[in-house]
Amino acid sequence: MCRSIKTLRPPVTEAVGEADIRAAALQYVRKVSGFRAPAAHNREVFDRAVEEIAEATARLLDDLVVRGATRP
Repeated sequence: MCRSIKTLRPPVTEAVGEADIRAAALQYVRKVSGFRAPAAHNREVFDRAVEEIAEATARLLDDLVVRGATRP
């Protein structure tokens, strides 16, 4: 579905920053909504979705237990 979203978990990717998580969230919202950039009347809901997905992604990555990976 979102082929441009890279895997963000260790050991596939060691250094994952907030920018990486936000970029993945933005790509997801763009794909699901069908809009690369929302119209002005949809900007707030679009941005809120990106933030909520980025937060959920960060929690997921923090809580994942990956065998063979070391936690920072």
